[in-house]
Amino acid sequence: MKSALFRRMMAKSLDLMKPRPADTPTRTPIFSIGVYTGPSPLILRPDDGATNPVLTKESVSDATAVYVADPFMIEVDGVWYMFFEVLNRRSGLGEIGLASSPDGFHWNYRQIVLREPFHLSYPYVFESDGAYYMVPESYQAKSVRLYKAVDFPYSWSFAGEILSGDDFEDSSLFRFDSRWWLLNDLSRTPYYAGTLRLFYSETLMGPWTEHPRSPVVDQDPHIARPAGRVLVWNDRVIRFAQDCCPSYGLRVRAFELTDLTTASFQEQELSPSPILCGSGRGWNADGMHHVDPHPLSDGRWIACVDGWRWNS
Repeated sequence: MKSALFRRMMAKSLDLMKPRPADTPTRTPIFSIGVYTGPSPLILRPDDGATNPVLTKESVSDATAVYVADPFMIEVDGVWYMFFEVLNRRSGLGEIGLASSPDGFHWNYRQIVLREPFHLSYPYVFESDGAYYMVPESYQAKSVRLYKAVDFPYSWSFAGEILSGDDFEDSSLFRFDSRWWLLNDLSRTPYYAGTLRLFYSETLMGPWTEHPRSPVVDQDPHIARPAGRVLVWNDRVIRFAQDCCPSYGLRVRAFELTDLTTASFQEQELSPSPILCGSGRGWNADGMHHVDPHPLSDGRWIACVDGWRWNS
């Protein structure tokens, strides 16, 4: 997500993603967070056990929020924790907020847990070897930054830069075939939201090598930009992509990486397509652009999602 009310979305990239004719500078997209469930990570619907949206800008008690977006969640010792972007109205910067839930359906906002003098969003949280890590988007710092929990879930310390020197957006890490892999969007003109890069490493801190096939998606805003956690499921690798045409964050599509080695890359789109889209009314009337699915013990899947509507 972008700070200052999608400044980069609606201004810098107009040449690539022309907004709909009704868009005006006075209209603001308002993001909120919901919970969906379904029989698979590709078939997700609003759950009767959750009152969606489960988190809104009004949920935030320690900052004046414009919106909340980009949720990622993780279950630890029977408690669900959700990390997400809070766009701070006063600073115009994204900060990382925290909510918790005993069941994944009923959420309580806790606090801002990470802020920097630059924009943060897309807090990709994961566990590795008993430690908890977060990779939030930090494109303004021109780097991919790794944070490690000092006192999970409230306290985080900067562990180092994974990549540096470019406008990396929505970095999504996953472990597959005994390696770490990283997908992110290249966000400098003219590539905004349309160029997907791929990197790999033997260790989390690197060194990281760009894949010889990278960019694996070249200037196609329909399918490039990451839209949530990369899922390694039954020996399959599934990535979620934002469909950013004709404007940002309209739908979520799913792709299976059918051939992934350090020398090769192939993928195919999965059905249904899209897996998420705007409902036409309410909190997610105008679009959905993020999903983080997790399996439940009863065979179902639960996912935190976000959606948006115009404020007028």
